[in-house]
Amino acid sequence: MHMTHFDAELFLRDYWQKRPLLIRNPWKEWHNPLEPDELAGLSCEEGVESRLITCGPDTLAMESGPLPEDRFATLGDSPWTLLVQAVDHHVPEVAELIEAFRFIPNWRIDDVMVSYATDGSGVGSHYDQYDVFLVQGLGKRRWRVGPICDANTPLLPHEDLRLIADFDASDEWILEPGDILYLPPCFAHDGVAVGDDCMTYSVGFRAPSRAELVESWCDHQADAMTEEDRYADPDLKTQDNPGEISETAIDRLHHMVMEALSDRTAFARWFGLHNSLPKYADADWQPEESIESDEAQAMLTEGVPLVRNPASRFSFIRQEGAVLLFVDGACFECSREIAALAMEICARPLVVVDEALSTSETAIALITSLINQGSLAFEGEEG
Repeated sequence: MHMTHFDAELFLRDYWQKRPLLIRNPWKEWHNPLEPDELAGLSCEEGVESRLITCGPDTLAMESGPLPEDRFATLGDSPWTLLVQAVDHHVPEVAELIEAFRFIPNWRIDDVMVSYATDGSGVGSHYDQYDVFLVQGLGKRRWRVGPICDANTPLLPHEDLRLIADFDASDEWILEPGDILYLPPCFAHDGVAVGDDCMTYSVGFRAPSRAELVESWCDHQADAMTEEDRYADPDLKTQDNPGEISETAIDRLHHMVMEALSDRTAFARWFGLHNSLPKYADADWQPEESIESDEAQAMLTEGVPLVRNPASRFSFIRQEGAVLLFVDGACFECSREIAALAMEICARPLVVVDEALSTSETAIALITSLINQGSLAFEGEEG
């Protein structure tokens, strides 16, 4: 599913991470990719992250899934909203929505959350730490958008939800099927269903915090260090006051730390691995019995396409004429002809491997490894 009459370059220049944008139905033909009953069914399954938010007279209440199958029959006429995370991992038609937003790099894409709301329902005024495209799938929703928020923004007391205390909207729109609202991080917003059967697809993005990067990179480097790698001062001189930590000592200590963290090549490899770790580790396509390389070669010779697991994260880093391919927390060094194959796998969810590579041992080994770790599958053998 792709957008027409949408200028990605203009969007990135003028709106991405800068200001909200309402995009009226840009699809050649909009089809809601998921029925409400299917979403409700997903929320009852183990291993699927879901939340049910019900509207009381004075406040919102939240329940975490999996939900009992009869829960929806007991909700009555009060407004309620169902939120299901990472629906693209379970429903190929929802995963196809992401393809329209691939002008943002793979490593920045998170997942697609889907919400269903009854008339008058929403999750309250709030803000998020990430960019999001809110695609209206079914019914109508009124969105109000307000100012940029931060950690100092007053919130209402609530155990489960971060609700803004004084929400003052500056823009308001009603979205109909196919319409999209883009919100950069930290913009206050509030969406309320107008009528029943309101479904919204939130194509979310992610950005690591500086704290997360520092903590994780430092932990990674520290794990590889030995007990013997310690501060040393064989050139120590006497000093007037033994209580002073000298400039020389501070310089040496600071250098020890910064030298350990400044290896850019090691950082690039670490980040590729760290960023590609799957969000939900049990959503892989690992075959019950590992596939052998000769079986993979036979399928490639027949021209059977390869399909990416929508729950898997694929990205690569160029490195001295080769590429490092990162998939689900694993790194594959790809040179010469398989470098192009690695980049093609990252670029599209379905790949037909060049016939010339069906006899390449390195290409077959790469594909076999990716299938056996549950990241790829031959078409027709998914899951």
